[in-house]
Amino acid sequence: MDRKIRIVMAKPGLDGHDRGIKVLASAYRDAGMEVIYLGLRQTPEMIVSAAMQEDADVIALSVLSGAHMTVFPKVMDLMKENRINDVLLTGGGIISDKDKDSLTKIGVGQLFGPGTPVQDTVDYIIDWVKSNRR
Repeated sequence: MDRKIRIVMAKPGLDGHDRGIKVLASAYRDAGMEVIYLGLRQTPEMIVSAAMQEDADVIALSVLSGAHMTVFPKVMDLMKENRINDVLLTGGGIISDKDKDSLTKIGVGQLFGPGTPVQDTVDYIIDWVKSNRR
């Protein structure tokens, strides 16, 4: 690849549990990715704006609050409005299979649950970017 994978990571909404996303951010840096961690209480607008400013390849959200059926569609809508067609929207949280299927149908990438091996997420992101980088 010609440049490092750029990944914008955030905790949208009021969810304050950030240990997991910090572990992932560290793992992604160790894997050679450029990580922009926006932190807690980010709005979908703030997340998409940062992704555009940083020329991100990936937006990764951690949603443990149960708001995933609101947050992911809103981010996806903002990505479409801003013609961001070549950026992966992925993430994780406690998300039922039914909700994962619904989110996949609107264009959200693979979603990961608690206990997923970190390397699985790293491999998924690297493979996606290799196949889809502009």
